[in-house]
Amino acid sequence: MKSSLPGTLRGLYAITPDSVPEALLYERVEEAVQAGASIVQFREKKIPLEQTIGIVTRLATLCRNRGVPLIVNDNLELALISGAAGVHLGKDELGLMEIARAINPRLILGVSCYDSLERARTAVSGGADYVAFGSFFPSGTKPAAVRCSLEILRSARRTLEVPLVAIGGITPENGGALVEAGADYLAAISGVFDQREIPAAVAAYRQLFT
Repeated sequence: MKSSLPGTLRGLYAITPDSVPEALLYERVEEAVQAGASIVQFREKKIPLEQTIGIVTRLATLCRNRGVPLIVNDNLELALISGAAGVHLGKDELGLMEIARAINPRLILGVSCYDSLERARTAVSGGADYVAFGSFFPSGTKPAAVRCSLEILRSARRTLEVPLVAIGGITPENGGALVEAGADYLAAISGVFDQREIPAAVAAYRQLFT
């Protein structure tokens, strides 16, 4: 059975920042979810797996209770152990899609496609529930990231039937063009979690979809 993204199929895709103390991270994610974030991705590159299981399990419960999918970045094992709604696969991880489906057919599968329509088509044919393109703008998180053009996003919208996520330096000021080009979700880290008023930041992104 092919899984699908539940709930609203457009909106803010909020990605957690690295190295935030657990209590503060939980508080910030709760604010973002209550304010209307459509998806939350847990992204943590610096903490070992055994230290993150409890954190992600708690976040998964929080998001589930609000009807918002929690996606784990680049770690299928953590997604399965924690009860998260899905996993986001990056470079060289397309081979994990079949394994993930076999273990949990309802797991939401997202795939980073950078600036490659070919990779996106391969991911969709393999069962991806959504694909992500970017970076569209300079990003402090990944300053050396591959840049993607609006035309690739437009082409993806014309040819792919799954939701499209745009990522990379996206703000409420520059995100409108991405929505017009076909993005169903705008992904943001600092644009949400580095802001003094997270609910106001979430609202600014949500306004782009109205």
